Amino acid sequence: MALWTVHGDGRVTDGEAVGAQERLSWPLTMGFGVQHLVAMISATAVVPAVTGLPVSTTLLFSGLGTLLFLLLTRNRVPSYLGASFAFIAPLAASREDGVAAQLGGVLVVGLLVIVVGIAVKALGVRLIDSVMPPVVTGAVVILIGLNLSHSATDSFSKQPLLAAVTMGIILLAGVLGRRMVFRLSVLFGVVAGWVLGGVLGEIADERVRALRDAAWVGLPDFQTPEVRPSVTLLFLPVVIVLVAENVGHVKAVAALTGRNLDGSVGDSIIANGLSTLLGGLGGASGTTTYSENIGVMAVTKVYSTAAYAVAACGAVLLAFSPKFTAAMATIPPGVLGGATLVLYGLIGLIGVRVWMDNRVDLTNPANAMVGGAALVAGVGDLTMKLGTMELGGLVWGSLLIVILHPVMRWLRAAQPAQR
Repeated sequence: MALWTVHGDGRVTDGEAVGAQERLSWPLTMGFGVQHLVAMISATAVVPAVTGLPVSTTLLFSGLGTLLFLLLTRNRVPSYLGASFAFIAPLAASREDGVAAQLGGVLVVGLLVIVVGIAVKALGVRLIDSVMPPVVTGAVVILIGLNLSHSATDSFSKQPLLAAVTMGIILLAGVLGRRMVFRLSVLFGVVAGWVLGGVLGEIADERVRALRDAAWVGLPDFQTPEVRPSVTLLFLPVVIVLVAENVGHVKAVAALTGRNLDGSVGDSIIANGLSTLLGGLGGASGTTTYSENIGVMAVTKVYSTAAYAVAACGAVLLAFSPKFTAAMATIPPGVLGGATLVLYGLIGLIGVRVWMDNRVDLTNPANAMVGGAALVAGVGDLTMKLGTMELGGLVWGSLLIVILHPVMRWLRAAQPAQR
């Protein structure tokens, strides 16, 4: 039995959507896979780079984790599992304890996420719906997109010409383009900005030297974990964020594709937990469903998991090439800023669509007040310390909406009716 059915004659016409379990011709599928690879790779490289973990190993396990995710969700949920920004705070806070202790925290998070996923699969999606109704999942999707808006605008302002050109090409290709120009608008914009950056000398000299000196083939740097309770405690809030991100991702994909994917929520959470567990065992950061790739799907209307499989296989192969990781590091910040300014905004609007499709009542104080506070905490990137660990806006925003909303909803329902 074929893993994917061929969409029509293997091509796609204007206005058509390509389903998750369909594929285009393999050359076109590879093109869309490269676009997904480009969309995720810079963010996946950032997490290990700023926390002391090896980039190539994280890239390897993100690819393997994505293939595992597609297998466990039976090609129903298109997604790429990249390095999760939620791990940055605990990984940075535990950096002095060593890589082994950091990986122990990642491993434990993976195990706990698996447990949550098994509970959701056993008890049904009602467990998630009761804790994370549409008002919560929609808010988490908005948080996922807009919490990262600062990184997009910061990168944009560093090289405004490159950013403007990249964004302009993506917008023109996405709004006015037809056929493959429309579908591959993000890739066209990034490549054009990248080339322009090289022509104008906007690529840092040290990155060019690193590219020149890097070997073509090399093994990733594998590490073994060590579980220390004092370090592991720093990672526990990440469990809530990963579960919320997975539920939000599935809801966002369902909104995009018009399909009911509630039955895949448990599988999605289990797969993400397994991917994170494998990363912890091998020396990589934990993973999560990637918002950048949701933005790509929103632009292209190509939801084929075959493209994600291509991206995952590409990531695995490229993890064994130091030359490639050095090449990707030469993409100018302005180019990434121009692309992510569009993609992150699209993700935020997908969260709004979740609210609209589920007719979330924003006149209800529990929805409006808790949701509003969570959004401001997340979008404003509220950063505070919890003990020795510094947590950012995505964590606090997710904790606010996931924990406080059911509490406030219960308190409001428990009030005696006014006469």
